[in-house]
Amino acid sequence: MAGPQPVVLSGPSGAGKSTLLKRLLQDHEGVFGFSVSHTTRKPRPREVNGKDYHFVTREEMQKAIDAGEFLEYAEFSENMYGTSKAAVQTVQAKNQICILDIDMQGVKNIKKSELKPIYISIHPPSAAVLEKRLRGRKTETEDSLQKRLNAAIKDMEISKEPGLFDVIIINDDLEEAYSNLKKVLQEEILKVKQSKNSSLKDSS
Repeated sequence: MAGPQPVVLSGPSGAGKSTLLKRLLQDHEGVFGFSVSHTTRKPRPREVNGKDYHFVTREEMQKAIDAGEFLEYAEFSENMYGTSKAAVQTVQAKNQICILDIDMQGVKNIKKSELKPIYISIHPPSAAVLEKRLRGRKTETEDSLQKRLNAAIKDMEISKEPGLFDVIIINDDLEEAYSNLKKVLQEEILKVKQSKNSSLKDSS
């Protein structure tokens, strides 16, 4: 899979992953791109096929999985989700660093694939801080909050397995966490920017 080295970003909801990503995309416009996942669930209002997800039937997705077209896939709430090789290649073809925002199951599946990404896990400073952040959102019932919290604690333990992630960033202070994230990706960002600059010179 030719192109810039992709980045696998994982971490529980409430760790601040989305905030860090948003900032990264703002500061380095055109350098990063997201792989668009496939799903067998029905589109929600205002979701666009090919932009939010590739919406497919279970038969279509299973056929593509059987043909070896997927890097990772999983099933949640009777719906299938997954990342196809083509979705990553589409981003790499634009000379962008492909970001795969996936869960722990997805990370383990990617490890078995031919993709060689940079593996980064974002952690909250503690389970207590994570609980406080999730409660602050006021979007969860007590039951769903506890389930989410238990799953997050389990995933954070798994992520400490030697060799699973290249780096674990503790998001205690947002500025510090962002600085650490940039340091890890600095080399790839520089390569992409240099490549884009030389392409511009060649075309002018």
